[in-house]
Amino acid sequence: MSKTMSSTGLRRTRMSRSWSSAVSLLALLLLLAATAVGAEPLVHALAMHGSPKYPADFAHFDYVNPDAPKGGNVRLADIGSFDTLNPFIIKGQAAAGIGGLYDSLTVASADEPFTRYGLLAESMEVAEDRSWIVFNLRPEARWHDGQPVTVDDVIYTFDVVRKEGSPQLRFYYQGIAKVEKLGSHRVRFTFSDPDNREMPLIVGEQAILPRHYWAERDFSKTTLEPPLGSGPYRVDSLEAGRFIVYRRVPDYWGRDLPVNRGRNNFETIRYDYYRDTTVVIEAFKAGEFDYREENSSRHWATAYDMPEVEQGLLVKTTVEHENPAGMQGYVFNTRRPLFADARVRNALSWAFDFERSNRTLFYGQYTRTRSYFDNSELAATGLPGPDELAILEPYRDRLPPEVFSEAYTPPETDGSGRIRDNLRVAHGLLREAGWTIRDGKLVNADGAPFEFEVLLVSPLFERITLPFAKNLERLGITARVRTVDAAQYIKRLETYDFDMIVFVWGQSLSPGNEQFNFWGSAAADQPGSRNLAGIRDPIVDELVAQLVSAKSREGLVSHARALDRVLQWGHYVVPHWHIAYDRLLYWNKFGRPEVTPPRGAQFGAWWVEPERELRLRGRIKSVPR
Repeated sequence: MSKTMSSTGLRRTRMSRSWSSAVSLLALLLLLAATAVGAEPLVHALAMHGSPKYPADFAHFDYVNPDAPKGGNVRLADIGSFDTLNPFIIKGQAAAGIGGLYDSLTVASADEPFTRYGLLAESMEVAEDRSWIVFNLRPEARWHDGQPVTVDDVIYTFDVVRKEGSPQLRFYYQGIAKVEKLGSHRVRFTFSDPDNREMPLIVGEQAILPRHYWAERDFSKTTLEPPLGSGPYRVDSLEAGRFIVYRRVPDYWGRDLPVNRGRNNFETIRYDYYRDTTVVIEAFKAGEFDYREENSSRHWATAYDMPEVEQGLLVKTTVEHENPAGMQGYVFNTRRPLFADARVRNALSWAFDFERSNRTLFYGQYTRTRSYFDNSELAATGLPGPDELAILEPYRDRLPPEVFSEAYTPPETDGSGRIRDNLRVAHGLLREAGWTIRDGKLVNADGAPFEFEVLLVSPLFERITLPFAKNLERLGITARVRTVDAAQYIKRLETYDFDMIVFVWGQSLSPGNEQFNFWGSAAADQPGSRNLAGIRDPIVDELVAQLVSAKSREGLVSHARALDRVLQWGHYVVPHWHIAYDRLLYWNKFGRPEVTPPRGAQFGAWWVEPERELRLRGRIKSVPR
């Protein structure tokens, strides 16, 4: 071949270079055009509204100790039993702590309303209207068997969860229109509703599963085989229904990421299972496990009067937080004809004497709950302001007039136990709804008596519910109180086989798609949903949709308050009570970060202090090792 190029070859080379330049220019223009119509640059985090608190080069979250020592063994407690290590399906009772085996695409911070930072995802690209999101996976992410985490794993996860996962997960992900592989470490989610601004954050929450592991197993079945994960812990040992131990993965791929610094410090975490709360408390006091969050005011006030507390060996403390209290209460199953009338539901709320219970049973520790978002700016208070009125006005003719004219307040008493005036109001409401007294019993027009069952899972609520039932008896109503085991209780809730239950809907500082699951018509008949009240109200559906699509924090707050008012005046629950702090007890072997975030105590950022543990062992032989 000649070393000199012919004139024809030279022309072809020049033409090729010109064509290549034109193609490159066209590609650049297309990229710029794509950016102009909505693609954002690569981001390390995504906030629901506004900008993330932490910049791309942040070293660690403010509420951790980045130099916390690793090591130490921790024992925790749970009640009941477990029979599966697959928490993603409706079958079985999953073991406590099993989530520590898995990483998700992103992780939340505890000092922002709703912001997700990259975990498995190194970066993200999000459409301006949030109709799609691209996750760029970290090449170094590994499963515990050493294989890389890939886009195939992400796609498999969402396929199998949407097909065979729990109803709650399927409900969450019904807004995903398409999941596409753009490369071995690049995946794109497209959403069917571009107004659902929360979906890009929600898909980042899902624990990612290994496709190669589950390809040889039936995902729809319960299992006690320790599953393969990619997270900071793996299953070390277990005995079904009795205990499970997790061990920290020494070569965990993500241990040095900023989102993980100062977290996952314990060498092992063991959960022991106990029959009931009474046994749990006695086991804790005997030093059988390390840490407990107390949810009973009586136990908090009376059960821990121990010399170890005075000696500083056992720490008893409260930690304030800014979490919305959510709504706990007696929940009416409006699927039952008995509770279909809001006047009936309102009437029964007048028979609940919170003030007496707070004085005689709760040691005055609680505040009465009146909002589904208490203890936060999301709660509706007073009369609706201009922003709320603008939201509610189109529905004025279909809403109770009280939504616009009264601030909702649950019925009150003087705490003496004498509630004749309240019962008189209740009688009037029941009479309006067609119920009358006959031979001392409340009956409807057909002569059928007013009878129902209050289903409980904790004996602690019997002391509160039995006086409530006694007051209902004075109205001519028979309310039978029945306490069942956890497995039966869960099953009956999943199938809505109850008249009235005690339940709590937890809330976040950034409510969103979970509200469809709580109150949406589509969830009312879906087994396993959290719409336990059976609400089927098109107004509620529209208000939730508007809440989810709110484009600013201010808009979200206004829509949350509007939704709150409609739920309040729907009388779907007899509201209970709440506190604005965590009640913590722990044997003094731990170190804690100096900063407590708005979401309260973060036990996952604590660590074991070896010297404290040694001193503790020397004084109390039964303290866990």
